[in-house]
Parts: sequence; structure tokens; C-alpha cells
Amino acid sequence: MEKVLQTLNSLVEDGVLGQYAIGGAMAAMFYAEPVMTFDLDVFVVLPHQGLLITLTPLYDALQKRGYEAQGECVNIEGVPVQFLPAYNPLLEEALKEAEEKLYQEQIPTWVLRVEHLIAICLQTGREKDKDRVRHFCNEAQINMEYLQGILKQHGLEEKWLLWKI
Repeated sequence: MEKVLQTLNSLVEDGVLGQYAIGGAMAAMFYAEPVMTFDLDVFVVLPHQGLLITLTPLYDALQKRGYEAQGECVNIEGVPVQFLPAYNPLLEEALKEAEEKLYQEQIPTWVLRVEHLIAICLQTGREKDKDRVRHFCNEAQINMEYLQGILKQHGLEEKWLLWKI
């Protein structure tokens, strides 16, 4: 994981990525007990190169560093990493509001706030997302006022109530 984070940080320094933040199940370890996951979800903002968002420059830069794509992921030092562009207003906001955290008290990395992770789970709506929201509610420190603002902004208040969390 350390090498992955160092690689992500160097991609930002080199201008390949505009911004990144860890999301998905791996982000849970920064707020609550870790949950099992197959890959590392990394939400990204790419430098603009026209109207079409393409991951090609990112994949090219990773290939030059010796990392190869394997299906939807790039294997970086044995860790499958899935790069996900911020494709909607919620994800764009989540990236802007991401928090810098230290991994193992030494490597800086960006992580989506727990409140945004909850909102993204609600928006995605899978059963495992419902379980993840329950996990966050039981284990993480959530700023409920901040969460309510996100839910209202992105039309997720009703779903929050339907899930009865």
C-alpha cells in the first residue's frame, strides 16, 4: 500500500493527476474497522485535454513506471487499483472536500470524507453499500450536520430515510 500511495502522490507532482482521493471500502480503514475488499478505488480529477475524459495519459504514465492494466484495474506493487474519474457533481464535491490523512503515520494521502462516502453509497444503492453505510454509522465519527447538507444538496435525503439507518 505504501508504494501505491507514493506512486499516486508522484502522479500528482508530475501533473498526470490533477487530484485524487481514496474511496470505496479501502477508505473505511481511515474511519472505522477495515472491511474486506478486492481493490483500491481511487477517484481522480484529470488535467483537461478537451471535452472527452480519458484515462489514457494516466495509464501511459503508469505503464512507463512498469505497471500494467489488468482488466478494470492497474496492478501497482501487487495492489489492484481502479481509477474512477469524478463523473458527477457528488463525486466532484467529494474530491474537493477530501481530507489529507497519513497512512501508517508517515505517507500523506487524500481520502474522501466519511460523510461523502456515505452519500456515494446511498447514490450507488447496492446491498453492499447499504451494509457499508450501516458499518460507518456504527463505527465512524460522522458530522451529521455536514452529512445532512450533502444529502440535501444531492437529493439523497429520502433514500437516507428509506434505508432507516
